[in-house]
Amino acid sequence: MTPFAIILDVDGTLVDSNDAHAQAWVAAFNEAGLDVSYDRVRRAIGMGGDKLMPHVAGIDEDSREGSRISQRRGEIFREQYLPDVAPFPRVRDLVLRFVADGCTVVIASSAQSDELDQLLKIAGIADLIATKSSSSEAKRSKPDPDIVYSALQKSGAPAERAIMLGDTPYDVEAAVRAGVAIVGVESGGWGADDLRGAAEVHPGVAEICAHYDGSAFARLIHAGRLTA
Repeated sequence: MTPFAIILDVDGTLVDSNDAHAQAWVAAFNEAGLDVSYDRVRRAIGMGGDKLMPHVAGIDEDSREGSRISQRRGEIFREQYLPDVAPFPRVRDLVLRFVADGCTVVIASSAQSDELDQLLKIAGIADLIATKSSSSEAKRSKPDPDIVYSALQKSGAPAERAIMLGDTPYDVEAAVRAGVAIVGVESGGWGADDLRGAAEVHPGVAEICAHYDGSAFARLIHAGRLTA
């Protein structure tokens, strides 16, 4: 039987890292002599560097300056912020439920592959993930759907037998453009109004666990479709 796929975003969805990413970007821009607003950067977290850098600073990530800033951001994040990143409550419980329901669990994240491995360990689910797609495997980052398409292909599931979990408007847009239903969580700093287009929105992963049997995940898995 064709599998069901659960596609997971990571930052802001499974681990509380969005503020840290924003702070690392601002520090890297400042070191390069660029005064970039923290609030503007924070609202762009969830995009990959290919989108964030031109959006907040007018810099091409592939330029010499862009490459230096991107590399420095990664160093700052890993050295100063990653050690303090924490998982949101009940992340492993939710992923174990997906696995128990026979789903293939895959990752679709704008994070760099080396950071992603560490974040999955922090989330406590590295051993439960079938496969993952990171920024290095997509020509264009969210809100373009490339990473979602990559995750779908690796899962072996068609779009109609997949559902994504994410925390940003960029996750929602990427999923919708890929033809995949998405559940939103507000744990990354965006509210229900920002996540319009999601099948439903929860405060966070713990609340999905608490109401799993009535969630969009259960409706898709057990009924084979999403219903209102």
